[in-house]
Amino acid sequence: MSKVRLSLDVSPELNEVLERLADATHGSKSDVLRKAIALMEVAVEAKEKGKKLGIVERGQTVSTEIVGI
Repeated sequence: MSKVRLSLDVSPELNEVLERLADATHGSKSDVLRKAIALMEVAVEAKEKGKKLGIVERGQTVSTEIVGI
């Protein structure tokens, strides 16, 4: 699989968020961005199928619906 290198300019605040998420997930900032894009893809595909995205509690209760994607 070939790769494409991207250059991305972000604010210092967004860089701090990326670093914090990378630390929390024991990965790199690139890993965080790849996972974020994968999650966004799932959300967009679900929306196209008339579905919604949410956070579900252990008891299967939707505690938070994600809107605006």
